[in-house]
Amino acid sequence: MTVIIVTTTVGSEEDAEALASALVEARLAACVQMSDIKSCYRWEELKCEREVRLELKTAPDRKDVLLDELSARHPYDEPEILVTEAAASGGYADWVKKETRPS
Repeated sequence: MTVIIVTTTVGSEEDAEALASALVEARLAACVQMSDIKSCYRWEELKCEREVRLELKTAPDRKDVLLDELSARHPYDEPEILVTEAAASGGYADWVKKETRPS
């Protein structure tokens, strides 16, 4: 059984919680894990700053809808959006599928 993990970053805890809550409430993500990180990158100039990484878990058949909504709601002009397919235990994959069904 598989689940989809979508990874992105935002600039603040407030943005992370707002994005996570909206996507779980919309039943596009079963859960979202958030962690503080420090990123160094070039965006017009070299920057090293704190960000919050979000890992969103969804069912394979909900991936495209989640990606569309994540792109529409994301506060960055060009967000990092990475998609990984992961093997999962049957029980966890069933839970993710159940939690991402439209109500």
